[in-house]
Amino acid sequence: VKLEEAQTPTETPNESPAEVVETKEGGENVPEEESTATFEAVVKLEEVEVKSGEEEEEVLFSQRSKLFIFGETLLDKGTGTKSWRERGIGDIRILRHREHQRIRVLMRQEKTMKVIANHALDPRCVLKPNAGNDRSWVWSAFDFAGGELVETVFAIRFGDSDKALEFKAAFEKYQGEMQALLNGEDKPGEDGGKAADEAAEALAGLSTKGEEKAEEPSED
Repeated sequence: VKLEEAQTPTETPNESPAEVVETKEGGENVPEEESTATFEAVVKLEEVEVKSGEEEEEVLFSQRSKLFIFGETLLDKGTGTKSWRERGIGDIRILRHREHQRIRVLMRQEKTMKVIANHALDPRCVLKPNAGNDRSWVWSAFDFAGGELVETVFAIRFGDSDKALEFKAAFEKYQGEMQALLNGEDKPGEDGGKAADEAAEALAGLSTKGEEKAEEPSED
């Protein structure tokens, strides 16, 4: 039986599929036609201005940092067991409202811009050093990040001790301004003490309890 000779493989074409053109029966090349069809969106969306709530405020201090809170996790909810957990990384800022002059601390998670800290800069808040860490501070305040006032113990950690000291200096400086506002000393007689009354009402109920029982967050 005579074996048929194996056919040699054909050469791989150099043309890509997009370069192959159709031919008529007579062998004439027919160039491909490009589509000129246009499509319009069925629904047109108008550009909407999104406000952050910070348009009427000036930035007094801003520094990138990592924020922790001391409290129950979802698994420990209702058990009374509390621990430190990271809330997010971003710029912690001190903002002052241009109209009523009230000052608050605001921090947003970077990229998502979710609010992770939002509280009035109460003159009664006390920054305490994190034991064994010269770039971290602990304090408590009534936080409004979740849409309701919740007494929260915070810990903030900066990249180095210099940034931590800058935050402390700014925090305490603007606490002094808030105290002056509460005392009606910022613009005596100009508004009949209205600004001081509003600030006092906003800060009523704030406390600094709970810090003594909270252990410091770890370096992890």
